[in-house]
Amino acid sequence: MRGLPGLRGTDHIGFTVPDVEEAARFFVDVIGCERFYELGPFQSDDDWMARQLDVDPRTVMKKLVFLRCGFGSNFEIFEYAAPGQRRVQPRNSDVGGHHLAFYVDDFDAALRHLRANGVRVLGEPVLRESGPSAGQTWIYFLTPWGMQCELVSFPRGKGYERETERRLWHPASPAA
Repeated sequence: MRGLPGLRGTDHIGFTVPDVEEAARFFVDVIGCERFYELGPFQSDDDWMARQLDVDPRTVMKKLVFLRCGFGSNFEIFEYAAPGQRRVQPRNSDVGGHHLAFYVDDFDAALRHLRANGVRVLGEPVLRESGPSAGQTWIYFLTPWGMQCELVSFPRGKGYERETERRLWHPASPAA
């Protein structure tokens, strides 16, 4: 058998931010996520943090907040204090680099919304006209703390769909 027995999909995406309250406000007020609950602070007097999370044993998880983001995955955002903590956001080209992509039905309206909320948008929208991503429009933007995000839309599908019956997961699909 290949893969995890019983795999159903992604439950949540967890990431660390410099200020969990600032991040929660951004994801709720600008992106439109829903705040569900929070935990913390948590620290351990033994090596539990090192054993369980592979962080310095004196790390303090100051707070975590769980958010639901539309019809997609949940977010678990953390604020930590730790000896030797790096506070530089990785670029996409760095090992560990990443971005969050938000699918929207109306790309132009969503882009206007980001700009109206003072969000730093990078470059200009890219429309893919050929290849497996044909029909997709995207643009990157940054959170207030510099995390990379993407706005993406392909309301008439993507080019690869003409070649196969199989489909990537999509937040607007009937199976979502």
